[in-house]
Parts: sequence; C-alpha cells; structure tokens
Amino acid sequence: MISRAGAGSALARRPLVLKLVADAAYERAKRHGIFTGSLAAFQDARGHRIATLRLARDLALRRAAHVVCPSAFLRGLALGWGLEPERVTVLPNAIPPLPELRPADEVRARLDLAGPLLAFAGRINAQKALDVLLESLAQVEGPSLALAGDGPELPRLERLATALGLDGRVRFLGARTRTEVLELFRAADAAVLSSAWENFPHTVVEALAVGTPVVGTAVGGVAEVVRDGENGLLVPPGDPAAFAEALRRFLDDDELRGRLHAAAAPSVEHLRPERVYGELEGILVRAAGS
Repeated sequence: MISRAGAGSALARRPLVLKLVADAAYERAKRHGIFTGSLAAFQDARGHRIATLRLARDLALRRAAHVVCPSAFLRGLALGWGLEPERVTVLPNAIPPLPELRPADEVRARLDLAGPLLAFAGRINAQKALDVLLESLAQVEGPSLALAGDGPELPRLERLATALGLDGRVRFLGARTRTEVLELFRAADAAVLSSAWENFPHTVVEALAVGTPVVGTAVGGVAEVVRDGENGLLVPPGDPAAFAEALRRFLDDDELRGRLHAAAAPSVEHLRPERVYGELEGILVRAAGS
C-alpha cells in the first residue's frame, strides 16, 4: 500500500506519514520468486528486476514526510535505502489492552495437552521456519506445542510432525481470535518463535504482556524486546539443536523459569498504548504543520 498511499497523498496535496513494517521490495521479490535468500542478503543482491523493485520502494518512501519503524533494525535498513535520519523514528508496537481472560487451567484442559506447554501464534509460512521448531521439539522430552494460525506451510508441517513422531504432542489449532491467542499465551509455559527473519513481531509483545516469557531466534528486531536471560532466551536462526538446548534449559531450571516469568510483563510496560500513541500523535501533528 505504500506506493498507493504516496500517490493518493500527492493527488490530495496532503503530507504522508508511513508506518514501515517490512521491506516491500524484498516481500515482492520473494512472492514472485525473484529472490529466495534472506532479508539481509537481499540488501546487496543484484539484478534488473530487483533494482526495479527497490526503485519503486524508494520513490514511495521519499514521498513521506515521516516514516515510523517498529524496530531499530528496520530503521537501519531504511537509512541504508537513502532516507534521512531525521525523517525516520523508531516507535515499537504497543502492548494490547488486555481483555478478561479465561483461567490458564481451563484453556489447557480444552486443549487436552498435559505437562509443559509451548505456544506459537502467527502466519504459518516459510518466514516462521516452523520446521526448525518441530525438529527441536522432537529432541526434547516432555513439552507439548500448540500452534494457532493458518498459512501455506500448514499441510507440510502437519506431515512433518507425523514423520517426527510428534503425534499427540503437537496441536494445530487453526485461526484464533485475538483473545484466544492471548489466552493461549497466558496458559503456556513459554511462547516460541523460530523465525528465519522478523521485523518486530507483535505476538512477542502480546506473550510478554500476559506474563509469558519467549524462547525465540535472535533475528531482526526480536532482540529489541526479548532480552536473553531476562525475559526470554534467544538462539541463532536455523539451528534446531540450539533451539532444543534452549528449551531444555528453560524447562529444567525452575529458578530461571520463575525469573523469566516474573520479568515478562514488566519488560514491556514502556510499550503502554498511551505512551506509544502519544508519541505517534506528536509525529502526525508535526507532519501536518510542515
């Protein structure tokens, strides 16, 4: 929508403030099969079609009076595309207002999963690298995994779970409401994220907001909200053995688990909506007056 928003604001002669959530050129290149590597590798990739996608992205962004990025990671990329530092602000996603949630025991009983519980929520696609998560789970005795979401990778992952002998330990829940996702996170011992690349995943913020630590990969802006050993554990991407070791460490160490749980919700208090949206309002006011 960035190019369309730029064209619309130009026709209306109104200033444009954009929230940048991804590299649009990279997303299009992946979608059309032009590029299959990582987001970091794409920044230095060559080719006429890639150059054309980058040009379209950059022209649209330069039309903006101000650009808001949820993570310092994404701001760094945007500055590399030629945007001026004073026009790009890091403003993380706000923690969600928390509705009344069902008790954790009730949620677990409905899932019919006993023992330690891990939870994932999100789009089930290649970016999330859920095969890494399943392969790591097969190396760890005990925990079950509940996955909320849908996407093109779902059939393949269901087959993989069976091939790994995880029947009875993995539950694919399909699409869930936001409240149901929050309840799932609060009922879990840990939220898990095995992504190959990320900007600033909102589900991480949601999990921490309900008091659940995160075991995830240190990609993109994840490390800006999940601090290793403080409110979660971080591992390199694409490494099932390292992810499995982090899960074992988390599940076997009562003191560590208790400390991470206690720190989870306070660690995102600075992302309260009134602070985040207040700063956004200031950006909009300044842009409107420019």
